[in-house]
Amino acid sequence: MLRWSDAIAKTNAEMAYQFTFHVPQALRQLDLASVEDWVVHAMDLFDKMGLYPACAVFRNIAGFADEVRDKLNGMALEDIAHVLELFVRGLSGRALKLDVGDEPYTDTETLFLPARVARLDDREQNFRLYKAMAAHQWAQTRYGTFRVSLTEALAGYADPHRAQRLFQTLETIRLDARLAHDLTGLHREMTALRAALGEQLYPAAWEAKITRLRSRQADVRDTLALLTELYDQELPPPVCYQGTLHPEDVEATMSARLAREHFELHVALQQMLGEQEGKAAESSENLAERFSLTREENDSELGGEFSMTINLDGQPIAPPEHVRQLMDSILQDLGEIPDEYLHAAGDGGYRRAGEEKPDEDSWKASYQDEGALLYNEWDFRRQHYRKHWCVLRESDVPPSDEPFVARTRQKYAGLIHQLRKSFEALRGEEKLLKKQVNGDNVDFDALVEAWADMHTGREMSDRLFTKHHKHDRNIAVMFMVDMSGSTKGWINEAERESLVMLCEALEVLGDRYAIYGFSGMTRKRCELYRIKRFDEPYGEEVEKRIAGIQPKDYTRMGVTIRHLTKLLNEIEARTKLLITLSDGKPDDYDGYRGDYGIEDTRQALIEAHRCGIHPFCITIDSEARDYLPHLYGAVNWTLVEDVKKLPLKVSDIYRRLTA
Repeated sequence: MLRWSDAIAKTNAEMAYQFTFHVPQALRQLDLASVEDWVVHAMDLFDKMGLYPACAVFRNIAGFADEVRDKLNGMALEDIAHVLELFVRGLSGRALKLDVGDEPYTDTETLFLPARVARLDDREQNFRLYKAMAAHQWAQTRYGTFRVSLTEALAGYADPHRAQRLFQTLETIRLDARLAHDLTGLHREMTALRAALGEQLYPAAWEAKITRLRSRQADVRDTLALLTELYDQELPPPVCYQGTLHPEDVEATMSARLAREHFELHVALQQMLGEQEGKAAESSENLAERFSLTREENDSELGGEFSMTINLDGQPIAPPEHVRQLMDSILQDLGEIPDEYLHAAGDGGYRRAGEEKPDEDSWKASYQDEGALLYNEWDFRRQHYRKHWCVLRESDVPPSDEPFVARTRQKYAGLIHQLRKSFEALRGEEKLLKKQVNGDNVDFDALVEAWADMHTGREMSDRLFTKHHKHDRNIAVMFMVDMSGSTKGWINEAERESLVMLCEALEVLGDRYAIYGFSGMTRKRCELYRIKRFDEPYGEEVEKRIAGIQPKDYTRMGVTIRHLTKLLNEIEARTKLLITLSDGKPDDYDGYRGDYGIEDTRQALIEAHRCGIHPFCITIDSEARDYLPHLYGAVNWTLVEDVKKLPLKVSDIYRRLTA
């Protein structure tokens, strides 16, 4: 406890006092491991919300003790997310993602579930509750809860919020009936959960009125019609898996998806017509004349809903799997595929998945923005991670039309030629293996040893030969390039020249490699700049990005190492290297300097080591001897004292590292 008091005091003296004052009581209610969780939780709150909420955690020991008991019986989403993802994937309909939300709801593309569920006294029961929540939100997307605009449908009531709650209760009854028919076993589990919690799906007085909602032909319009009749009735409490509705989120998501899928279906039909006739379709009008859609009842499919058949010139044809999935997604949203979907969707106002948002100030927005990745950061004073502390975003280096690469090739033409020759030799290098059971030549050293063993009465070895073995290279290398403001001038020039010479040599060698630059300012704006991805060939676009490398801001290394480790883990290779090219120690504007920055970087490098990645650092910092051995170890770094020699040294070091 004294150790913790000292650690907390380094962050805030008042917090240390509150901890010391309340810890005797905490020790009477919590075990030592739970006390440590109590401290870490308070410190995390201090980081995110400030002193008062953190001190409130220290004062509310009983509340935290209840949470600990809940944890023993409860279930965390992160522990079962992979199982739930498989479960949801096994249900019919479009692929749905899982994410954390305050309560269960869906926007029709993502199922949002609580981070933790502990309503029941058994972990297995809480897992079943997670399944029920996911299944109910899936049923909303599958069985057409959002095929009408709920904001418009409920706006005419005196109390739209009450109308929405009643609508959701009635819609839960309808969806529950559909699940009872289509997923009988799952429905039994959901019924058992309600019974365990003493919940009723609806009041007994509603029995006669809700008969129509139990029909397999019932849809959301029947729910809205019954809503008018029961609007003045008392609202029953929601059942455990019901969650909430977010109509605005749903309509925004559906609007973007419908525009996108309209366009994609039109393109897919053009491709199908081209494949049928061996040429591209001539016009959008031609498509509408040639294709038609036929509605068919299909009771064999989950839900018993109708499907659509594509006809070309009046004859049914089998669509490819991706077209079938596209049509199924449109059917879920609209209940049909309108005739106008056979016409062009126009220029399109949507952005394809994976395209970057052209927003230079995106770092100012919330952590949940598209493209933002959250990473922990190690606080050596607490000996714990600050959870989701750093916000990192990837973007391409803006390409430059400056003929930098051509100038570098001309400047170092002789050296590049030498490098290529040395790397070619490395590629075809054969190693002489000694003491082999069989081989091309006699190993005379081994023979002398065996002769001596025989004459002294020992057993003679049969490993008396040598043979040549061609080394099979299976290497993936990630280059992490410092783009902080301190690289301005000669250093930036030398870094770019080094990358050009490396790429020229590595293209000869054939090793897989990627290049990323890094910089940023504060933990909320950690920037990673793509120069070359693993799956990207070295060509004109990469050359323009190398030319476009410019000094930026600060040097927050830990978050970058963690992200690049994640990227390297996705690559299959026997040997994985993470080579850092830097001019100084870790440093950032918000206190990420000194021991704090060094220890976080060291912890990130340890994490990389655990993943089988070998880090190495090439630096031009004259003070590197003071901190790099602590970060990388005694032999996993090198100092290039003359920055002008950096381009040649980098290639030479790489050759020696991978030989």
